[in-house]
Amino acid sequence: MYLNEPYFPMMIELGVIRPFRFVSPKAFKNGTTKDGVNEYIGTGPYVLKQNTVDQEAIFEVNEKYWGEKPKVKTIRVKVIPDGQTRALALEKGEIDLLFGKNMIDAETMEKFSTMKGFETKMSEPLSTRMMIVNTTKGALQDKNVRKAIQHVLDKKAISESIFAGSELPADYLLAKTVKYADVDTVVYDYSLEEAGKLLDEAGWKLDANGKRMKDGKPLTIKLNYNNSSVSEKSISEYFQQQLAKIGVDLVINGEEEQSYRDDMKAGNFEISFNISWGTPYDPQSFFGGMRMPAVYGDYAAQEGLADKETIRNDIYEGLITTSEEKRQELFADVLKKLADEAVYIPLTYERNRAIYKSELKGVDFEISAYEVPFYNMYY
Repeated sequence: MYLNEPYFPMMIELGVIRPFRFVSPKAFKNGTTKDGVNEYIGTGPYVLKQNTVDQEAIFEVNEKYWGEKPKVKTIRVKVIPDGQTRALALEKGEIDLLFGKNMIDAETMEKFSTMKGFETKMSEPLSTRMMIVNTTKGALQDKNVRKAIQHVLDKKAISESIFAGSELPADYLLAKTVKYADVDTVVYDYSLEEAGKLLDEAGWKLDANGKRMKDGKPLTIKLNYNNSSVSEKSISEYFQQQLAKIGVDLVINGEEEQSYRDDMKAGNFEISFNISWGTPYDPQSFFGGMRMPAVYGDYAAQEGLADKETIRNDIYEGLITTSEEKRQELFADVLKKLADEAVYIPLTYERNRAIYKSELKGVDFEISAYEVPFYNMYY
């Protein structure tokens, strides 16, 4: 592979489960992979034997695998879109394992944690659940307004009431366990009083009806969320209640997932939910996406910042420098600027989850949330 310049995450990205694959050109369809491939060729512990789209896939042990062969010989992966149906299938013995941070809600984890015949497990923090604030929209162009809305969220309450403690409160954009992210940035503590002061400074005064007004107009903000996410809906309703306490109207808008993502990429939002990419993609993938339009909403959200070009250039220099010290300095500066500008509202740190039958052993997690280590499991 020939690169125009150094790129420090290159070996990391070649080693992770997605998005890259080593694919033989003989497997290409019409010379590309945009329409898929003719066959799957790999060197992993399992091979794909059968795949029925939107129903199930069957994997069997790769007899030519170079390492120690797994003890579980056949894996049948079933597609069950509905969370309650997934949990019921596990309880009835139709499946042995539920796995993934978005596959299992807190209520299901709590239920199975005390149920005889089942085990539950959680990983270390993987990624940050957050909201992203568009600095080009209405009142959100004012830094004091952005700071004010940060102060209305009690993240400990979100962690305990919405996630039953399974996701820990997040004070920082990236957890300090993330490489290059062990940086002290401004933290917006829960304080309705401080939020009110900041809105007063921004000229949004309370009227006789307890509404924030400026130039005869009320302070109204719109929040988009994915309506298939129970947790995002719950957080949205809590955020709405909290902002109402300081005289701000929050309009919450649940969208079908594809529309929600399309709006975010196009910058058609005021506030929207977002997550970091997670280990081992962070910080390079999360930061790198900020430099490019239509990756997620980061580029559009930062368009209103006076320092936007400095931030993007610091990210670029951090990705290509061969100096660890320089990279740490550049990435620290990016984290500090974004925190000071209140572009992101960190909520909780996501963790991977698993529920499984007690007789299934060796269930654990890898660094990436997307890898299910079947090869370590046995009965």
